[in-house]
Amino acid sequence: MNYYESSNLKRLPELIRLAPSASKLFLAFENEIYQEMNTLSLKTKELIALAVAHVTGCPYCIDEHAKRLKALGGTREEAFEAVLVATSTRAGAILSHATHLLPSFDEAKPENQETPINPEHPNHPSCFC
Repeated sequence: MNYYESSNLKRLPELIRLAPSASKLFLAFENEIYQEMNTLSLKTKELIALAVAHVTGCPYCIDEHAKRLKALGGTREEAFEAVLVATSTRAGAILSHATHLLPSFDEAKPENQETPINPEHPNHPSCFC
């Protein structure tokens, strides 16, 4: 099985039937954003969606939003620039999060005073990310 078979999308109705109320709300939300709200052009929305799809790593969304963008007159250059903006933003967020390592590092006990990472389970970390 390929995890990203485009034919899997044909099974979306099965998921919708499993949670019809939530699905209806989500589809209404998406429709309002793409069809009813008009502050941003549809092309701009597709550029944003394409960039976010790369951040979330969803090949289905990348495929769909790339096709929609092209249909709206978008170019490869615009698409890739949007992806590069997302890349830069994600990298910047990682870099700024690195500021959190400094207090943790500074508060850590020296190597000769080492304590277990997770006192309840010494072989397991305290976080599970």
